[in-house]
Amino acid sequence: MLDSEVVVVGAGVVGLAIAQRLARGGREVLVLEQEAWPGQHASSRNSEVIHAGIYYAPGSLKARLCREGRDLLYAWCAEYAVTHCQVGKLLVAVEPAELPALQALRSNAQANGVELQTLSAAELHAREPALRGVAGLFSPLTGIIDSHGLMGSYEAALQQAGGTLQCRTRVDRVDAIAGGFRLSGDSAGDAFTLSCRYLINAGGLFAQALAASVESMPEQQIPPLHLCQGQYFAYSGRSPFSHLVYPMPEANATGLGVHATLDLAGQLRFGPDVRYQQQLDYAMDESRRETFAQAVKRYWPDCQAEKLVPAYAGVRAKLSAAGEPAMDFLIQDHSSHAVPGLINLFGIESPGLTASLALAEEVATRFKSLYPI
Repeated sequence: MLDSEVVVVGAGVVGLAIAQRLARGGREVLVLEQEAWPGQHASSRNSEVIHAGIYYAPGSLKARLCREGRDLLYAWCAEYAVTHCQVGKLLVAVEPAELPALQALRSNAQANGVELQTLSAAELHAREPALRGVAGLFSPLTGIIDSHGLMGSYEAALQQAGGTLQCRTRVDRVDAIAGGFRLSGDSAGDAFTLSCRYLINAGGLFAQALAASVESMPEQQIPPLHLCQGQYFAYSGRSPFSHLVYPMPEANATGLGVHATLDLAGQLRFGPDVRYQQQLDYAMDESRRETFAQAVKRYWPDCQAEKLVPAYAGVRAKLSAAGEPAMDFLIQDHSSHAVPGLINLFGIESPGLTASLALAEEVATRFKSLYPI
C-alpha cells in the first residue's frame, strides 16, 4: 500500500496552489518543503505584483496563464480576504527614441487580450507629476499583493481539503516502484522514505535537481537552469508615486528594467536588476546603489542616491541564458519524459505568482485527463 496518492515537492506559491487545487478535487495530497516554512525563495523575494499580461509572447503559456491567473487571483483575494490593491501601472517612454518600443508593448498587449490606455506627456504628468516622460501607457489591471498572505490562504485551503504540508523535508532520491514512486531524503535531520502514486515537481530553483534524482528520468529532458539574481533598493522617505512605474525594457536584456513598485504600506522600492550567477546567492551588492540611482533618474529626476537603501535580492529560475530570448514555462508529463505519474514544472519565474491559480488549473486538467479517479 502506498503512503500517499499525490506528493507535491515545493511549497512555494505555485506548489501550494497546485496542492490545494488537487486536494479540493478529491485527491490525497502531501506537500514536502525543504525549508523551515513555505515560500522562502522566489515566492517571497519578488516585486509582489499582480501582472496584467503585457510582455509575454502571444500564444505562450506565460501569456495565457498570466491573463487567466490574474482574473482568478483577484477573485481569490476577494473571497479569501488576501490583502491586495489594484493600483495600476504606468509604462513610460522617457524620450522620443523609446516611442516605437512603447507602441510595440501596446501591440503585444492587445495580442494578449490586454487593453492599455494611451497617455500623452501631459496626461502622464497629470497622473504622476514627478515623472519624466514623453508618452505612456496605463495598465488598470495591474496590482500589488501580500505574497505571504496569499501563500497562507493556499495552505489553509489545502488543509481544509484534507491535505498536509511537511516542512524541513528534503527529497534526495526518487525510485520507480510498482504503481508509483519511493521518495527518500532527510526530514528534520532524520532519514525518511515514503511512497506515492503521483509526483509533482514544483521545486522552483531546485526543480532540475529533483528531476535529476528521479530514476529513469531522461537527462535530455531536463532543461538547463540559469540562476538570475535581481536586487531591490527601498527608498527612504515619502513616495512621489501612486502607481507602479515601469520604464521601457532595455534592448537585448532579459529584465523589464529597474522599475518602481509600491508595497501595501506605501513603501517605494526599485528593482530588480539582472545579474546571472553560478551559485544561488541572495547577498546584496551595495555598490549597485549609484547604478540604480542613474537608472531611476531617467524617469524620476529627483531620485537621490543616498536615500536608496538595500532591501533584498531574489533569484529567478530562468531557462534562458544571458543574451538569449526569454523562454516559456515548461510543464512536462509522461508524454514528453516517459515517466508515468511524474509532472515537472520548470522555469516558473515571473509571472508565476500571478499565474499560480491558472498553473494549478493547468496541472489539474492534465492530471484529470492522464490519471482519472
